[in-house]
Amino acid sequence: MDTAHIKNVNNELDGFVDKLLPELEEIYKDIHRNPELSMQESRTSKIAADYLTKYKYEVTTEVGAHGVVGLLKNGEGPVVMLRADMDALPVTETTGLPYASTKVARDEEGKEVGVSHVCGHDLHVTWLMGAARLFSEHRDQWKGTLMAIFQPGEEVGRGAQSMIDDGMMKRFPKPDIILGQHVMVGEAGTVGYRSGAILSAGNSIKVKLFGRGAHGSYPQTSIDPVIMAAATAMRLQTIVSREIAPTETAVLTIGALQAGTKENIIPEDATLKLNIRTFNDAVKDHILSAVKRICCAECAASNAPKDPEFTDLDSYPLTENDAEATVKVAAAFKAEFGDKAYETGPASASEDFSVFGRSWSVPYVFWFVGGTDPKTYLEAKAHNNINAIPSNHSPKFAPVIHPTLKTGLQAMMTAALAWFD
Repeated sequence: MDTAHIKNVNNELDGFVDKLLPELEEIYKDIHRNPELSMQESRTSKIAADYLTKYKYEVTTEVGAHGVVGLLKNGEGPVVMLRADMDALPVTETTGLPYASTKVARDEEGKEVGVSHVCGHDLHVTWLMGAARLFSEHRDQWKGTLMAIFQPGEEVGRGAQSMIDDGMMKRFPKPDIILGQHVMVGEAGTVGYRSGAILSAGNSIKVKLFGRGAHGSYPQTSIDPVIMAAATAMRLQTIVSREIAPTETAVLTIGALQAGTKENIIPEDATLKLNIRTFNDAVKDHILSAVKRICCAECAASNAPKDPEFTDLDSYPLTENDAEATVKVAAAFKAEFGDKAYETGPASASEDFSVFGRSWSVPYVFWFVGGTDPKTYLEAKAHNNINAIPSNHSPKFAPVIHPTLKTGLQAMMTAALAWFD
């Protein structure tokens, strides 16, 4: 790989990138104002599809619900797949931004919720749209086939698989490399890469515990599922602290504990919703087994009328970057960004991005783009207070548009050029 050539191409394109940024900023703000929940991304996918069509891509829509696939064939060469996810979260935004979302929608359970792009997928879509245009308008700089993928349903762990299940592998050419990125808390203008595991596997489970309801004044006639749930919640926290080696990394979070409707009624049941993150399949299997063991044991200890009910909510595979391909991307990033490109540690967040690479059995590389105002980030770092910065999924998560918009666009172009070159 000739990193000097990639740098020269990027230098030639830099003026075009700067001219494109105002248009991309408006696209970003529009998508931010109009977020759509997972598997409901009809408006966003149309924006992406129309844009690709405008710039001469062969466009296929409604791939696995609202997925969009754009192909730009430009002579002989590798097939490079660039992927962006489109969905937003059921979170009411509180950033106070002038372009903040005020949208509400109904989730899959029919509940009305606030909706916002507080994970950054609006940036992801905008980055890929910008890269798609630049590759189309400057075909003299590269050879091969660009495959632009706009994916639904990442936040529920179903979008990538839905596209695969819709015949994606038969309908489109097999990529030589699959590339993706995510905005994260980090100094804006920086890019973080890593060989091997960069994102954890994620498993979410709903556990329903059964008791016997009664009047609050007659607790002796009940089997109290609230007590059962509270004891279970506390005991589940011992799995990571007492059953997983300190040298391993794992997270178990109980994000919801729901029971009852009134203070003087002991309810019939209680529900726990758990989220588990791991970087090792053996650790994951142990935790999942321990969760069932503890839940069943606590129910037995409470004399519950029946065993708990377990429902899998979503599942994300480990995101494990190909070593050789990461070296190639890292070299290109170093040539383009200098010391603003760095080796990052693994994050305990999860993604379904790797479903594409795993299904096709081709290498993939995923990296992070910093989105925090540099002054804010460096001050927080100096005071050892980075955790105070609102992170992805916080209602206050708000990446700065500049230089984040340009950095993400450059990173996507640079990584793709490492193969097209």
